[in-house]
Amino acid sequence: MIYYRRSLFIAPAIWLGTLIVSTLGVRGEQAPAAPVATRASQAPATDMFALSSDCIACHNNLVSPAGEDVSIGANWRGTMMANSARDPYWQASVRRETMDHPSKAAEIEDECATCHMPAAQKAARAGGGKGEVFAHLPINRRAGKSPMDALAAEGVTCTVCHQIAPDRLGTRDSFNGNFTVAKALADGTRQAFGSFEADAGRHRIMRSVSGFQQTLAPHIRESELCASCHTLITEALGPDGRVIGSLPEQMNYQEWRHSAFAGEKRSCQSCHMPIVDGPVRVASVLGDYRGSLSQHAFVGGNAFMLRLMNRFRAELGVDATSAELEAMARATVRQIETQTATVTIENATQSNGQLALDVAVKNLTGHKFPTGYPSRRSWLHVTVRGADGRVVFESGALTPRGSIDGNDNDLNAATFEPHYEEITRADQVQIYESILGSPAGAPTTGLLQATQYLKDNRLLPRGFDKTTAAAEIAVFGNAAGDADFTAEGDRVRYRIAVNTSGPLTIEVELRYQPIGFRWAQNLAGYNAAEPKAFLNYYDSVAPSSSLVAGRATRRIP
Repeated sequence: MIYYRRSLFIAPAIWLGTLIVSTLGVRGEQAPAAPVATRASQAPATDMFALSSDCIACHNNLVSPAGEDVSIGANWRGTMMANSARDPYWQASVRRETMDHPSKAAEIEDECATCHMPAAQKAARAGGGKGEVFAHLPINRRAGKSPMDALAAEGVTCTVCHQIAPDRLGTRDSFNGNFTVAKALADGTRQAFGSFEADAGRHRIMRSVSGFQQTLAPHIRESELCASCHTLITEALGPDGRVIGSLPEQMNYQEWRHSAFAGEKRSCQSCHMPIVDGPVRVASVLGDYRGSLSQHAFVGGNAFMLRLMNRFRAELGVDATSAELEAMARATVRQIETQTATVTIENATQSNGQLALDVAVKNLTGHKFPTGYPSRRSWLHVTVRGADGRVVFESGALTPRGSIDGNDNDLNAATFEPHYEEITRADQVQIYESILGSPAGAPTTGLLQATQYLKDNRLLPRGFDKTTAAAEIAVFGNAAGDADFTAEGDRVRYRIAVNTSGPLTIEVELRYQPIGFRWAQNLAGYNAAEPKAFLNYYDSVAPSSSLVAGRATRRIP
């Protein structure tokens, strides 16, 4: 069968035994006698991709000159990329959309598998079928039963990104995961695009192990490669399944293009795949020393989900070790705490029972913050304490359920908190978020119901001019007219009545939550396994669903 094509033929004896255990042993469990058919009863092209075990065998046990473990396989295995198919919120959300739009369920699964189960989806498409999601779930019981289940469980695996051809990258035709998988070479060998050229000997080694040949390709370092899956334009559907509008759901790349970072040639990879200076090997088996290595940590902003998956690893079929997931979670926390935003307290005065202060927030990233999936939000948690330590004012406290105290949207799904220039009451909270709207103008968390933004006041990156931004990355709501909301940050005035004498202590936190309370709780009405499971997970870890991206303290005599 084609699936067995990638096996060991001429591997040197010194490492032959190790690789047989790590690759053939896995395949022996995962490859049945015949390929699994898609809905169209056509054989999927499973030979397009290799399993990560074929790659990890040689790309682990890598150490930097400083002694840091920079193993590509171990780093990747603990990331959201590797676990994209296991993400229980994604699974629940796909189920919700298919229940909302049952006549388009097959198309929805195919579209959603594009970036979360890309190898299985591309293989199915190449065989004339469609990508599936629920046929491969739950992963803890299905992974290993067929080549397609194995590919689906791999998430965004090695030979997905490293086979993306330069064709059409950066154009609308490549977005929504519509990248081109490079064609095989004349002898049937598939290419693995990378940052380094390899000699003929190393070509033979890699080809014998994985069926792939290294090819130097500069586009692997460019933001346009990432944009293919991180630019999503969704089409809203009416009750009869007809398209009634569209929404620029995720515009990370376009936000970056409109920022100063693009002109400075600071690509997505430069932040999310931090470089380790060499000399360092990129392969542990006969690998050459290189001047640098881009870590395959893909550090983002979802430590919450990494830790949730770690806690429920058995139910979700997680392959990564607990230590690997926690290492990625800690790296994510460090990035959020040190490289995301700054908060300062300015012009703080107290007079005649009135406290006045300005809070200035600045985005340090190369896109809006938060960016990506619209469930993400950040907000100002402001606490004022009297001389005895008692709280005399508080805005934006996180409740044990994961909601924000005083947030209109968390209290009532039909409303949302506006953008503020000035805050005078505890039930007013400055929340940086995007609120999706239905055609009727109602707030919604249904991606395939949304046709517009009712609010988008996410913090702008340096160099972003909101007056010239295209509609797909525009500022919506009150922030559009706020002169203090610019690429330099946001300034919020607090004018607070404080019924106490003596010194006051002001504490400000910029909190960040990857899955907002409303986005989770709106799944409660769906009587299906995936939404129920996710809500159980979320409710059990809700108190730890947010992080502090920046903080400041000031004492007023």
